[in-house]
Amino acid sequence: MSNKAIIAGSSGLIGSNLLDILLQEAFYDEVLILVRKELAIQHPKLTQLVIDFDRLEAYADQLTGHAIFCCLGTTRHKTPDRAVYRKIDHDYPLILAQLAHKNGVEQYHLVSSIGANKASSTFYIKIKGETEADIQQVGFPALHIYRPSLLIGERQEKRVEEKIVTGLFKIIDPLLFGGLKKYRSIKAETVAAAMYKQSIKTDTGLFIYESDKIKQL
Repeated sequence: MSNKAIIAGSSGLIGSNLLDILLQEAFYDEVLILVRKELAIQHPKLTQLVIDFDRLEAYADQLTGHAIFCCLGTTRHKTPDRAVYRKIDHDYPLILAQLAHKNGVEQYHLVSSIGANKASSTFYIKIKGETEADIQQVGFPALHIYRPSLLIGERQEKRVEEKIVTGLFKIIDPLLFGGLKKYRSIKAETVAAAMYKQSIKTDTGLFIYESDKIKQL
């Protein structure tokens, strides 16, 4: 029986690292990535499906397999319109979950954010929390939610402000102990590796991993 993985958000910081891992490791013999435009990568296991995310239902029959990894997300800088931001960070992940669940996909792996809370007064943290809560209602046998803190890694686009914050965290990280350890910065490749490792297990239920737990995985 073949193992197929689906990735939404494979061009992002975590998604690109995850794609590399899934293509290298033997567990998955088919990897389907949902993209707006094709990536400059070829591999015998890789299938690229160019889609319109506003018409996800049109591709429902493709959303089959063992696990779906949702690494979708945007930033306030790239998406200042809150309605569009919500669509990317909430609506797309939820619709993907609903369609994949109908097709019998066993696992859903969601990249969320540290502090995600649907009761938060902060719009962006509130959206992450609502996304988590709504996907929990879909009914996957296994739902894995990852809440990384500041992500470290090489992005395609350069973010000056983020480089400054990353530099600051190199100083701050060693000072975060105990319950504050989850706020330490984390490498995107570490998150991706944890997602892969959890996906090859047969555990069922709801699993939520803060940054410090992700590093342990």
